[in-house]
Amino acid sequence: MKGVDDAFLGVGDKPGLDIWCIVGSSLAPLAKSQHGKFYARNCYIILNTAELKTGVRRHDVHYWVGEEAKEEDCLMASDKAVELDAALGSNTVQHRETQGEESDKFLSYFRPCIIPVHSHSPSHMEGSRNKSSQTTMFSCEGEHVARVTEVVFSRSSLDHKGVFIVDTASKIFVFSGCNSSVQTRAKALDVVRHLKENRHSGRCEIAAIEDGKLVGDSDAGEFWNLFGGYAPIPRDLLEAVSMNMPLEKLFWINKRTLVPMEAHLLDREILNSDRSYILDCSTEIFLWMGMTTLVSERKTSVTALEDYVHSQGRSSAVRTVIMTEGHETDDFKLHFQHWPKIVEMKLYDAGREKVAGLMPNHYAAIFKHHGYDVTEIPEHEPQQLISCNGSLKVWLVDCGCTTLLSTEEQEKLYTGDCYIVQYSYVEDGKDYHLFFAWYGKNSIKEDSVATASLMSSLANSVKGHPVVAQVFDGREPELFFSIFKSLIIFKGGRSAAYKNHVVQKSDRNGCHQKDEVALFHVQALRHDCVQAIQVDLVATSLNSSHCYILQDHSSFFIWLGSLSSPSDHNMLDRMMNKLCPFKQSLLVREGSEPDDFWKVLGGRSEYSKEKRVKGWPADRHLYACRFEQGLLKVKEVFSFCQDDLATEETLVLDCNNEIYVWVGLHSDVTSKEQALNIGKMFLQDGILHDRRSIETTVYIITEGDEPAFFTDFFKWDSSKQSSMVGNSFERKLALLKGLSPKLETPDRSMRRPSLRRPGVSSETSTPEHQQQRPTAARRAFGSASAGRFARERSPAAAPTASPSTPSPRSRSSSSTSTPTAVARQLFPASLHASEAVHALSNSTSRRR
Repeated sequence: MKGVDDAFLGVGDKPGLDIWCIVGSSLAPLAKSQHGKFYARNCYIILNTAELKTGVRRHDVHYWVGEEAKEEDCLMASDKAVELDAALGSNTVQHRETQGEESDKFLSYFRPCIIPVHSHSPSHMEGSRNKSSQTTMFSCEGEHVARVTEVVFSRSSLDHKGVFIVDTASKIFVFSGCNSSVQTRAKALDVVRHLKENRHSGRCEIAAIEDGKLVGDSDAGEFWNLFGGYAPIPRDLLEAVSMNMPLEKLFWINKRTLVPMEAHLLDREILNSDRSYILDCSTEIFLWMGMTTLVSERKTSVTALEDYVHSQGRSSAVRTVIMTEGHETDDFKLHFQHWPKIVEMKLYDAGREKVAGLMPNHYAAIFKHHGYDVTEIPEHEPQQLISCNGSLKVWLVDCGCTTLLSTEEQEKLYTGDCYIVQYSYVEDGKDYHLFFAWYGKNSIKEDSVATASLMSSLANSVKGHPVVAQVFDGREPELFFSIFKSLIIFKGGRSAAYKNHVVQKSDRNGCHQKDEVALFHVQALRHDCVQAIQVDLVATSLNSSHCYILQDHSSFFIWLGSLSSPSDHNMLDRMMNKLCPFKQSLLVREGSEPDDFWKVLGGRSEYSKEKRVKGWPADRHLYACRFEQGLLKVKEVFSFCQDDLATEETLVLDCNNEIYVWVGLHSDVTSKEQALNIGKMFLQDGILHDRRSIETTVYIITEGDEPAFFTDFFKWDSSKQSSMVGNSFERKLALLKGLSPKLETPDRSMRRPSLRRPGVSSETSTPEHQQQRPTAARRAFGSASAGRFARERSPAAAPTASPSTPSPRSRSSSSTSTPTAVARQLFPASLHASEAVHALSNSTSRRR
């Protein structure tokens, strides 16, 4: 390939890392054993290849610049990154990484950390860095990735906000500043483990030193003797925080000259495909290159970017991201108005008559004939997401109270109502309880507001491992349908609030009435799971990919779409027996409908004849959530794994069609309702560039109660599901020292709070301490039998079931200083929730 280094030919075919070092005027590939070892006087090209769920490979190119690297090596690294992008079809995203200021994405490739080495070249490393007699001191930052920097071995290098590691010949000390976070301390222990295994062959002692603790601590005395004795550490200087939001600056590159562009509101249309642009956002600088620009022009643009960064004096702190048109990052798109959404290719059946009645795998030849890549059409193979041998209960929410439905009625839901669905099952010898709050699309606000609170009360009352979820009519996940053997969703409602609404409006809104007219869309999830959903009684409701049952008083038509699945055909008789037992039906195939069929639908009309194919599963993203000044802030956790689920945190696993809010036992979330609010804020407050629907399904998962349909997203190790006492730092330290872990009392249903301020490790809890705490000051968040401790609340705190309940459709733009207050302003409290909880508890006691 012209203008591309031969070292890049054929790379990027397999997932994983490829790394090259700049040596003179050439590239030297690094062996896998050398990955993660970066030398301060060198520059490197790093290619990370990831295979997406669609089978497409995504490439990220990073060029790493050592703090002692020569300027010519830096320029060569940027040029080679452009060449690598060209070799991969100009569809990569390029990142400039400066030593000590690497991005979290880059650091996530090298678990647990990278430790830059001060040496002339890689060949000088062996023998010089493995001397265990050498005492080395490191600063460790970061809560989800470890940012390790070697610092001068001196007392003056210590401060109160950081975590420091001192590696000596026989012992590794980890010093935690009093203002450091628990997550950073825990991440530093991962680095300590790495040093112990790689520098000491697993044979050395570990000592943890806490800032300010001296009395009776021999390890602390030994630590301070390394510095010639104890002396107080100066108070941390307050960093000036600018409250002014940085203005965006946009330039287009004319050769190597930057031409400012006047634009108060950036729009996608101002970016021309034959030009390159620099967007300066203060902490991040983006270089966007049009798709028709040449490789030589792109190298010039990257050089202009380097010149601009150096001229601003921000080369060490600023992050630069380079991308080609069509492969922009989400962060870049967020700075522009009206960025067009990606439109996926749809498969239209041009030869529908030819394929009627054929099995799905016979469609391939026709699609291929029309130019589609049939290898990208996924087959629908429903997964066994959950045990099918569980028990089901369904409650109707009515005026703040719940009514348990009979076995026959629990398989009939109405769009004007809200329901609580409980599915209990056994998995791996454990009792799990899955709760759904289902909101009908025509439900009344009074019922929808009370539903979440009532569901939380029910979940808190069961023994086992509870999981709660919020589901909306028309956007149900497969998991919801799978717990019903058969399910019919009718129009109309049974609750008093809905009936009153109908009377006041004098509008039945298509309510279903027995022996009248109705149209049902029938779909099969598995051979034993089928649903019928009432749709509008018009021809436009039909779709060639589906099957339908049309009721005309006492007569019935079964309509088979020409592209419908045989699995749906096989379930039609079963659904007919549910809808109208002992009734005869007329089978109608698409294209041969009698006039009476169209007459019931109000006449013929155009409807969709598109072949609907189940899309590929979305790639997952994990985000850490926290509140700052009353606003929800999220930060992506890259290359995530089970170890990233830290007990102090609340994280959101985004799977596109559904999200999972995972709540650690030591997090600041105080109830399942607040966790649901966090999920809603995540969906609606512009955190996601695609502004996903607020009606996306939200699951709440508590640490220790993770079901298989959640753990399947990780390479899950059940042995890491520890019931150890303490925060993540205390747990890791106990394991690292080889101590016997202290376990929580198995018969406790509450979990104890940390009484110390955030960022300071809590004392080890004991059963004696717990008995001294009043029961009224505790709250149950997770399982009632998992042995968890509750965080304490003030004496004036509300009962377990909070009267504040979220409304699924209301929101507020105001914000306050606490997470709970923010959630309550976004989702106003119900006037009936407290009465509902009281009624629920009474009804529960009567059933017992």
